[in-house]
Amino acid sequence: MKSKSNPAKTENKKVVIIGAGPAGLTAAYQLCKEGVESVVLEKDDVVGGISRTVNYKGYLFDIGGHRFFTKVKAVDDMWREVLGKEKFLRRSRLSRIYYQKKFFYYPLKASNALLGLGIWNSFMMVFSYIRAQMFPVKNESTFEDWISNRFGKRLYNTFFKTYTEKVWGIPCDQISADWAAQRIKGLSLVTTIKNALLSSAVKDKGDIIKTLIDAFDYPAKGPGMMWEMVAESIQEDCSSLRMKSGVERIFWQNGSVTALEIESGGKREVIDGTDFISSMPMQELVRKLSPKPPEEVLEAANKLAYRDFLTVSLIINKARLFEDNWIYIHDPDVKVGRIQNFKNWSPQMVPDPNKTCLGLEYFCFEGDGLWTMEDAGLIALGAKELGLLGLVDPGDVEDGSVVRMPKAYPVYDAVYIEAVDTIRDFLRQVPNLHLVGRNGMHKYNNQDHSMLTAMLSVKNILGANYDVWGVNVENEYHEEITAQEESELAVVSSTQPLVPTRIV
Repeated sequence: MKSKSNPAKTENKKVVIIGAGPAGLTAAYQLCKEGVESVVLEKDDVVGGISRTVNYKGYLFDIGGHRFFTKVKAVDDMWREVLGKEKFLRRSRLSRIYYQKKFFYYPLKASNALLGLGIWNSFMMVFSYIRAQMFPVKNESTFEDWISNRFGKRLYNTFFKTYTEKVWGIPCDQISADWAAQRIKGLSLVTTIKNALLSSAVKDKGDIIKTLIDAFDYPAKGPGMMWEMVAESIQEDCSSLRMKSGVERIFWQNGSVTALEIESGGKREVIDGTDFISSMPMQELVRKLSPKPPEEVLEAANKLAYRDFLTVSLIINKARLFEDNWIYIHDPDVKVGRIQNFKNWSPQMVPDPNKTCLGLEYFCFEGDGLWTMEDAGLIALGAKELGLLGLVDPGDVEDGSVVRMPKAYPVYDAVYIEAVDTIRDFLRQVPNLHLVGRNGMHKYNNQDHSMLTAMLSVKNILGANYDVWGVNVENEYHEEITAQEESELAVVSSTQPLVPTRIV
């Protein structure tokens, strides 16, 4: 990598980065391109954060599934620059919803939905939608309100309520409407029916949804492949990467962070720098500030909630099971929330062609019954639930592995906005501390948006004034693309600004 920056901007810069997930490693990669020294601190023994790929006896599996699709050209450029075309597989998407012992394609297909739900039930859903349009909830403060207004109460209860509450562990009327607005904008019952009936045939207007993303790129050996290569690249250049190095204290004074105290190998060490980038959970960051911030800031941090996550990876003694990349489980009788079929993501994830590797995703809270269950118990539970769902004979499950991921999802509850705003207001007096990524900003960003926050933070360190908090606030649905956007993705030049506006 070669420096592109004005040497005056990079002189005497040393950036300390907390976390070696997509955001932290992207920041280090971009800094190397600018000739800026950095050190990345990671408390775990593997890079990639939630986008890692786990290797168990040669079987590779994700912490969830991670598609490589983005509308951000700069992010797409970095993916191609690191992996190259030869390491990407183009995958056709197949995902279904398991509901009342039946499978429904997602995105919906008209005939499948009609046959599965029945004519009367389908009619009642349309009637419920019409009623919602005539008498909408005026103050859309909750997830339930937002969805019901756009899909009707009946469809909300059918396809949204059970799965959403399984994911978040709290009732839908306690989940902020921001969650729905950020993830599902652009869709309603009408647009869903149009998509089911017309598919990609409707594409003559740039503002019409052309498709709910039905194909995506995927690294041949999982998303961790990307971040392992970035980690190797930055260490060959001007960055160091320190694994199993947890941040214990963040020293700040006179409106500036001055150094971090870390623990590594049982020893404490202080690392100084000129600028600091943090992707650690916002709650932890506030608690580690030294001296302590004002009491109201600590109270705000204590209000932030997180949903934890574990994957039970099972090796099945069958060459083929089902064609889906993943299946959403809308069944309250089982605890599993989603099932990934990693062989359908990439054949290279499974070393034995006569076997299959499934990832069963369980959403939980750290310390609850699922989280504390022994691995053998979780593997047995996974095998049992596959049998209950009719997907796999439990006798064909021959081995398994468990990975726990704390603080996988920042919770969008009724108090999170005020809490985040309180912390942001306080941190404005510490301008050399830059928050990035999903947990760093307590914002449910996808991988590409997390990367973009890191890219913009690097530019700000070098003298720009981008609004990092403006990333992913336009509430656009992450799985839709318009004909206009598809055209722009194909032809836009790499010199296009990362975001359309700056704070001036």
